[in-house]
Amino acid sequence: MCGFAGELTTGPSPDRDAVERMAATMSDRGPDGAGSWAQGRIALAHRRLKIIDLSSAGDQPMVDAELGLTIVFNGCIYNHRELRSELEREGYQFSSTSDTEVILKAHDHWGHRCIEFFAGMFAFALYEHDTGLLFLARDRLGIKPLYLAEVAGSLRFASTLPALLAGGGVDTELDPVALHHYLTWHAAMPSPRTILKGVSKLAPATVMIVAPDGRRVTESYWRADYTRHPRFAGWEAEDWAEAVRDALRIAVERRMVSDVPVGVLLSGGLDSSLIVALLAEGGQRGLATFSIGFDGIGEHEGDEFEFSDLIAKQFETDHRQIHVPESRLLESLDGAIAAMSEPMVSHDTVAFYLLAQEVARSHKVVQSGQGADEVFAGYFWYPPLADADGTGADAYEAAFFDRPHAEMAEVLQARYLLSEDPSRAYLDWHFRQPGADSPLDRALRLDTEVMLVEHPVKRVDNMTMAWGLEARTPFLDHELVELAAACPPELKLANGGKGVLKAASRGLVPDAVIDRPKAYFPVPAFYKLEGATLELIRETLDEAAVRDRGLLRPEYVKRLLAAPNDHVTTLGGSTLWHIALLELWLTRHGI
Repeated sequence: MCGFAGELTTGPSPDRDAVERMAATMSDRGPDGAGSWAQGRIALAHRRLKIIDLSSAGDQPMVDAELGLTIVFNGCIYNHRELRSELEREGYQFSSTSDTEVILKAHDHWGHRCIEFFAGMFAFALYEHDTGLLFLARDRLGIKPLYLAEVAGSLRFASTLPALLAGGGVDTELDPVALHHYLTWHAAMPSPRTILKGVSKLAPATVMIVAPDGRRVTESYWRADYTRHPRFAGWEAEDWAEAVRDALRIAVERRMVSDVPVGVLLSGGLDSSLIVALLAEGGQRGLATFSIGFDGIGEHEGDEFEFSDLIAKQFETDHRQIHVPESRLLESLDGAIAAMSEPMVSHDTVAFYLLAQEVARSHKVVQSGQGADEVFAGYFWYPPLADADGTGADAYEAAFFDRPHAEMAEVLQARYLLSEDPSRAYLDWHFRQPGADSPLDRALRLDTEVMLVEHPVKRVDNMTMAWGLEARTPFLDHELVELAAACPPELKLANGGKGVLKAASRGLVPDAVIDRPKAYFPVPAFYKLEGATLELIRETLDEAAVRDRGLLRPEYVKRLLAAPNDHVTTLGGSTLWHIALLELWLTRHGI
């Protein structure tokens, strides 16, 4: 996992200094090496985190002079060894053991269809010397990011949004539609939009082919099917549980592919506990596991050590329990915001930032349980969709939206108000797409393709990579997601949610973990805003600063500050924290 940047220009030559500046901002993503390359109209730069092939043979940008290809790549192709063997049988010779070189040979052999053969998380830019074509690609579930910007007739691209800002010349006006999404979906902003007008992002499961004259073709290459497929006709609940267990077993085994040790972020919940159990079943001994906890406040507990300790003891892991005092949370907030490619509001963002900091002292790679709730229907807003009328959009809005469109006039200054409701329009459009049988299927598809990508997945990538730590997410293995999409919704809703996953866990994970109530990553200091945290928010939302920004209505901010813990979103988040994080992010990134 790494960071890369580049520029393709229709002019005589790219701005190599700008590309170098962009790459320099990503030294945290790639602390183990740096490289750059330019030819004609393109310039590429890379920061490397050494995970596979630790030698210089795996350095990037990687140039294959014989094939006439150059690539910069972020991520991991888990089946690279199998693909290498297949390509060697076709006559290809390799000079490294890296997965990067496998992409180059695969592209030469299969052309732009090569991505269909990759099992992994990836974003890359591949340049064909002879044709002048640039091939940009992003993995199926959007685990690895790829941001784009048009600057003075050139297309710039990078692994982070702040990298593009460092290159200069980016339009930093706020995008009113993306802003509406941010305020509606607790910070999620669907591709291709970002909070800035001048920056977009390549959507998951998408490739973009850029011709020498600047023309572009963008194509989606994958989508899970949320219908009941005939090949599963006659399957009972036990069949589904067994299939899920087998698919997840493959997913966690794939994510052990590495030339450095792989650990697990162990929260004590079902998802990460099942990862540990499957790895132990597969023969892993002395697996490194890591749990984080904080000071409790009032009735809010600050850790789940009881359950993570239970798992660590049962499977004899090399476990580290990390306790973070409240003071470090606020101290680390600025660093976490600096690491955000886009503003994020979840309380656990800083927790992941601090956890990654500690884990990175000993490990470069971990597996993490993100994605299971969206893939297997673990959240509380899914049951109302089971009996929803029509497409289910009304029920989804009632359960999920932070605020109705009509309230935007209370929140935003007139220049950012929109007469129509783009968030509801997007929801309606997504729910009308074919390939989903029921309202719940549509909700799960939307959450997996969009909401998951634009918040939890992005959060994990940004916070772990801030410390040069690669996070792998087996619940987002595309084959497992395909299987879960086909699974009857009632099996996923069973047993309080994630029913089929719980059934797959029986006999592997202790019942005490499987049957415990749904819990969320506890960060009490940010649940109840008081003390130094509240003081920071008051300074951030000072009346003069709010008026100077011209984004939020001062009277709205004043009302929230008068009762900082009384205003919550539909999902229970702090409305004040939501708007404060946006202001903090804009300020921290010089916007």
